[in-house]
Order: sequence, then C-alpha cells, then structure tokens
Amino acid sequence: MITIEINDQGVLEALRRLQARVGYLKPVLRGIGEVLIKSTKRRFATGTAPDGTPWAPNSPVTYDRLATWHLTKKGKLSKAGAARLAGKKPLIGETRRLSSQINAVLQGDALLVGSPMEYAATQQFGAEQGEFGTTRRGGPIPWGDIPARPFLGLSEADKRHILEIVAEALGGA
Repeated sequence: MITIEINDQGVLEALRRLQARVGYLKPVLRGIGEVLIKSTKRRFATGTAPDGTPWAPNSPVTYDRLATWHLTKKGKLSKAGAARLAGKKPLIGETRRLSSQINAVLQGDALLVGSPMEYAATQQFGAEQGEFGTTRRGGPIPWGDIPARPFLGLSEADKRHILEIVAEALGGA
C-alpha cells in the first residue's frame, strides 16, 4: 500500500478546531471525500496534476504499441484506430478504470482517497524501464520509462473547498 500524507497546515488546523468543537468528524470527512473524488476524476479530463502542471504526454513508443492493436488485416492502421489514437490522453486506458475507480474511505478519524488499481502508484510516481524486473522472455517491466503523472493530492481549489466545508460545519456546531 502506498500512502501520501497531506500536511496542509490551514486544512489541518481547521479540522482540529472542528473536532474540538463537535468531536465527530465523519460527516465532514465524507463531504470532503466526495469533493476530492470529483476533483481527482476531473484531473483525468484535464490531464493535470493537483498543482496544475500538465501531465507528460504519451510517448511515441506508447502510440506505436497502441497502434498495433488497431491494425487491419493488411497491416494498416484502421480509421477507428486512428481516431482512437488521436484522442488518446495520458492515464486514460481502454477500460478507463483508473480514472473511474477513485474511492474515499474513512478509517477512524482519517480520510483515505485513492485508487484500488494495482498500477495507480506507478502512474502517480512514475517508474524506470525494468524497475519491476523482467518478463519470462527477459523483457523489461515496465517496457519503457513511465513519467510521474500525479493525480492524487490537494489542489488550491480543493483546499478552499475543504475549508468551506469545515467553516459550514463550524457555523452549524
């Protein structure tokens, strides 16, 4: 399991004040979880990290490998395949599972936001060619360098939303 800990002092202090006042954070944490799920999923549409930097584009090798899945019997790229490749964004695979399976889970007074996909950490942090060993035929895993494309974390807008949720809870407490 990979853990990314967010230590934004403004957010943490607001949560401490709320906990001291109401003692029960689960409804607030659930609301924050919903906000973070939505903003994380939006990052896949925009192709940007929480800090707003764009993700590295797919490499030519990635496009070449994907193209082989869309070849006609004559070895030419099909029209449908060409259209798919033209719209291919980083981290958006054929199944779209990584972008659609973002979860928020409460564990005690902690909120965990992430993906159950086994390759999520590789996409978040990146990996060098061969970092995970080799195939039975001796090929490297992964077969090429994978740049880090952070999709988990707090953006400035996320922080503002969290503080708004906490302020609303404090106002009602």
